[in-house]
Amino acid sequence: QVQLVESGGGSVQAGGSLKLSCIVSGYTNSRNCLGWFRQAPEKEREGVAAIVSDGDRRYADPVKGRFTISLEEVKNKLNLEMNSLQAEDTALYYCAAGPCTTINWVNALRSTAYNFWGQGTQVTVSS
Repeated sequence: QVQLVESGGGSVQAGGSLKLSCIVSGYTNSRNCLGWFRQAPEKEREGVAAIVSDGDRRYADPVKGRFTISLEEVKNKLNLEMNSLQAEDTALYYCAAGPCTTINWVNALRSTAYNFWGQGTQVTVSS
């Protein structure tokens, strides 16, 4: 059973930066690919960024050039650096894990591709 615990959320003014982290534990023999998702009030959960099976990074269009996903493998820690934050980035952010055997460039930002989820960390951006 893979477990994920997010941290680093908070409140920031527009134009500011935050760094989210997710500690991943309980790996099985199968390698897991990792991603970040977010859900704003009254909106559906959407993919933000992901590391796909070949190691490439994929980003949702609204965050390209502003967010960076990275993995510190030694620490089993997934990071999301968020710069130039906008009010529209306000949401509950989740990290997720799923089998690299099935996660690819096409589905990496789809929540249905992932099996395991963290509890979420709130990001609030004021304008």
